[in-house]
Amino acid sequence: MDVNGKQIAVEEHGDGDAVVMVHGLGGTGNSWHPQVGPLSRFFRVVRLDLEGSGRSPATGALSIASFAADVTAVMDALDIPTAHLCGHSMGTIVCQHVAAEHPERVKSLALLGPLAEPPEPARQAIRDRAGVARKSGMVPIADTLVEVAISAETRSHHPAAAAFVREILMRQDAEGYARTCEALAAATSADLASIGCSTMLITGDEDGVSPPPAVKALSGRIKGSRVVVLPGCGHWTPIEKPTQVNGVLLNFYFSFS
Repeated sequence: MDVNGKQIAVEEHGDGDAVVMVHGLGGTGNSWHPQVGPLSRFFRVVRLDLEGSGRSPATGALSIASFAADVTAVMDALDIPTAHLCGHSMGTIVCQHVAAEHPERVKSLALLGPLAEPPEPARQAIRDRAGVARKSGMVPIADTLVEVAISAETRSHHPAAAAFVREILMRQDAEGYARTCEALAAATSADLASIGCSTMLITGDEDGVSPPPAVKALSGRIKGSRVVVLPGCGHWTPIEKPTQVNGVLLNFYFSFS
């Protein structure tokens, strides 16, 4: 799809109220594949590869603002005036910005592995990761994240999920990934006080990026939001705990019926 002068890979499935799904750093629309089947039975599910990720090549500098603009442009192109936004990791920041800046376009937020912005100590580490991608490619990054970003339970009992995370990271274009790292490192919080839609925050008890105490603190900044903590789950929430995530999302979206 030609969006804002660039090519953005977009897939849609099903009919009904729209659910627009936004992946995180190192992800693609396929990060949501376990959710597409159950959700598309009842909803119109739209998932995209953000610029610089997967099948959407990077054409310039990337930022949270450019990602948010592309999400709303995709909605416009598909004639979706309002949607439920569902984000993972960096994608949760994108969704929060859309909800804060265009509240009339967002029916709800479902935020998995959520954060408002990277904590200061993490920003330089993310920039350093961009340097690794440019110098050494994606293999060392994939191997490191499989060890630190998913839970011990996932690595031991769900090795196919660990293999998927490694594969999706290894398949990223190194320069596109590096630019996405720089976009995330520069991210700032949306105006959370202006978010008025129903919001669900989901994290894992072993999520080191979005640990439960931090997610509960974030919930305190978004009026009326709720928190679900999944046991035995790291940061790749949709992949590590697909059945539990699907149940939480379906119950959340059915509450709007």
